[in-house]
Amino acid sequence: MLRLPVEIGSYRCGPGQPLLFIAGPCVIESQELTVRVANFLRRTADELHLQIVFKASFDKANRTSLHSFRGPGMEEGLRILAHVRAECGLPITTDIHLPHQASPSAEVCDLLQIPAFLCRQTDLLVAAGSTGRPVHVKKGQFMAPGDMRHVVTKLADAGCRDVILGERGTFFGYGRLVNDMRNIPLIQSLGVPVIFDATHSVQEPGGQGDRSGGDRRMVPPLTRAAVAAGADGVFLETHPDPDNALSDGPNMVPLEQLPDLLRQLAVLRSLYLRDFAENPA
Repeated sequence: MLRLPVEIGSYRCGPGQPLLFIAGPCVIESQELTVRVANFLRRTADELHLQIVFKASFDKANRTSLHSFRGPGMEEGLRILAHVRAECGLPITTDIHLPHQASPSAEVCDLLQIPAFLCRQTDLLVAAGSTGRPVHVKKGQFMAPGDMRHVVTKLADAGCRDVILGERGTFFGYGRLVNDMRNIPLIQSLGVPVIFDATHSVQEPGGQGDRSGGDRRMVPPLTRAAVAAGADGVFLETHPDPDNALSDGPNMVPLEQLPDLLRQLAVLRSLYLRDFAENPA
């Protein structure tokens, strides 16, 4: 049976709970940069009293070009994430792309994440769900919100109690995503919390020829809209120097700008819980 709210260590995500933030760089570029971002997020979490899960990928397996930077790989990447977890104390999550990555990743990470393109991969979902860790699955850009019920069933049948689904936009023609905020309550009707993936929602797949583009200026208005629509959390990739990041730079929020945005979103969530969630129109 699914648990609601979802439990990720001491954090809670779901109805009546504060926002859950998932934040960090797109990919592990180096141990030094990963630790730097994680420690910044730790201080932000402490100062603003926020629930922040640190995210960084050890492998970006769906890059546009064969020659794009993918990350350090699973073994080295999990070593770095374990170091980050021990040093900064935040819960950790990372993407997995193949079933054999689930078990070793679960030994390090508090939350496993399934990329949107892989949300229908049964073997991957079953492997993740069997680890006993909470699992966050992003809705495919090509899927209707109601179709994610099959994802929930696969995870639950594999023994997963803590399931989160992510909304990250829907394909609108070629190379463009749009957000239908109706998807947030529609997915929540499946009995799971919804995380709004802001930085991938502003992505333009293949928009720069051999790499994806994006427009980070749209992150603040979209996140505010999503929280007002009742999203239970927000996913935001961030980097000290996004224009020189090795993956998804056009989408990422500059690290120094992140605390102000998180503060705004936390205030909106408190207003939502106080004025709307208990007494919907």
